[in-house]
Amino acid sequence: MSLLSVEGVFKSYGDRKVLDGVSLRIDRGERLALVGGNGAGKTTLLRIVRGLETADAGRVVVASAAVPGYLPQDLEEAVALGETARSDPEARELEARLRGIERSMEGADRSQLAEYDRLNARYQAIGGYDIDLRTAEALRGLGFPVEAMDRPVVTLSGGERMRVALARLLVRSPDLLLLDEPTNHLDVDALEWLEDFLRRFKGGILVISHDRFFLDRVATSVAELSGTLRTRPGNYTAFVEQKRVEAAFGESEVRRLEEEAARAAEVAQTLRSHRKMVSFHSREKVVQKLTDKLEEARARLPATSARRISVTILRPERIENFEAVKEILSARNLTKSFGSRTLFRDLSFRIRLGDRIAIAGPNGCGKSTLLSLLLGDDAEFEGEVRVAEWLRYGFMGQHTSFVDEDATAFDEIARPGTLTETGVRSRLALFGFRSTDAFKRIRVLSGGERSRLYLCRMLMDEPDCLILDEPTNHLDIESREVLEDALAGFGGALVAVSHDRYFIARCCRLVYAFDQGSLRTYGSYDEYRDDMRRREGEAAAASAVKAQERAMDGREQAARAGSLRPSDARTRAQERRETAMRKEMLRRIERDIAAGEARKAELEAGFPAGAPAADYVEYQELLSRIDALYSEYLTLEGEPAES
Repeated sequence: MSLLSVEGVFKSYGDRKVLDGVSLRIDRGERLALVGGNGAGKTTLLRIVRGLETADAGRVVVASAAVPGYLPQDLEEAVALGETARSDPEARELEARLRGIERSMEGADRSQLAEYDRLNARYQAIGGYDIDLRTAEALRGLGFPVEAMDRPVVTLSGGERMRVALARLLVRSPDLLLLDEPTNHLDVDALEWLEDFLRRFKGGILVISHDRFFLDRVATSVAELSGTLRTRPGNYTAFVEQKRVEAAFGESEVRRLEEEAARAAEVAQTLRSHRKMVSFHSREKVVQKLTDKLEEARARLPATSARRISVTILRPERIENFEAVKEILSARNLTKSFGSRTLFRDLSFRIRLGDRIAIAGPNGCGKSTLLSLLLGDDAEFEGEVRVAEWLRYGFMGQHTSFVDEDATAFDEIARPGTLTETGVRSRLALFGFRSTDAFKRIRVLSGGERSRLYLCRMLMDEPDCLILDEPTNHLDIESREVLEDALAGFGGALVAVSHDRYFIARCCRLVYAFDQGSLRTYGSYDEYRDDMRRREGEAAAASAVKAQERAMDGREQAARAGSLRPSDARTRAQERRETAMRKEMLRRIERDIAAGEARKAELEAGFPAGAPAADYVEYQELLSRIDALYSEYLTLEGEPAES
């Protein structure tokens, strides 16, 4: 039986139909990626599967034994802000309810005992006894700062909250993962950890993502949602190639039918002119059938235009005037600090007119801060930044703003007065604003539409250098491809901070990567990540060698003392992990023993002389539980600690 089966689901909001008979199924080992434009209904479908919304028609069946895990896009919904990062809210709530029942139970109250057993079974099912330790382990894999483990979630950044939500989900070992934009806010190290985890995951996955590189590494099939659902096997690149082949075949079929319909119409006209009316009417029916087939073939073509963007962004004569190899911007011994914390030190680099540079590195390393320095928005730094006097640049940040939010997209592009009405419409069409979309008011545009319009307007100023800060954030795949196509023919310099690996591969030739406060230069993104993995592997190997040497020293000393054979010793890394887990379990047992002793004292103080045997049931169970806790505590305490 499938882990998930969605059959003929319909959903409308008012007169707007979002889901139109959507069906899919997911088996173990399948990783289905759900793609489509913003507003296509992807999140709605995920919420219906999770039971958070109700379909108008159709049904959703999750296997009875399957444990689903849901990661919403809204971080406020995904994490409890009052808890610390490593602490699990459900485990804490279950512990509190269990302790409450233990304090309030009287005699052999079967209803309370049944509730206690139910809660205790759930506590054990989620691994409550060591869930905080496993959460911490998952957080470390996701690149979560160790020093932030015990901070309240409300004080964490968006990226840190996403890691907490993911860690809490993954430690429950669900059978079915429902993930809505899980890569949002994650840096490259965390992304690669998540990709590796999901590829090893044995259950089923339904994931919404606009990260094409992530989908290439994770997806086993891709489903495109646009009212109805069309699923194709393979990863995202295979999906795009299949769509291209299907579109080419569809266009060929349309051309064939157009030619055939035109010939049939010509024959019909000839028959009519020769007054062969019986044959003419027969041929008319053929023409009508061909016309119907032609309309059906046209309807099957992709809704978006297959034409790629070709925009002249920088006039050739301007490049010739300033020479394509001319230096436009340079930094020398650039240092930036916030109080006692130095973000980066002694950065030196040059940017020439034709350079296309991606700035990469983990969250918080200083990428966006560096852009602020280059743009002149931050003058509090040490060192020197030089910018060519003639340089014209365009900047697009993570949030786009317009002077007049009530203006239409057409008004915004027509405002400079350099284009005719036809020119404005053509320009807007290149950036995905066709027909009535050109007359939408800016305030009602989606995030992707706003970014496309902003880019369209910015490029009309023919900048020499584009500076982009996470330009693909919140864009659907179509909008990302519009952006990339627009930048493909750009003749000036491009400097972009981005976590979008697909964007970097298509649009950038060099990578400036932050590394412990300095910059390293790479010829490609793959070269950068290969070097990072190699250096991390070397560091891990060196650390393992040192740990092994320390362990060998310890084994030799123990062997000489006659207390331990060398083959019995464990590595220091294993000892540290086991010691941490043992200490956490000891603290948990201490809390449970304290609560048990307190309850024991309450019961002993309240027992009247000659009380019936039934009154002592809880007391006897409590004594057995306390004895078991003491035994477990002494066993753990007696295990060898880390030397």
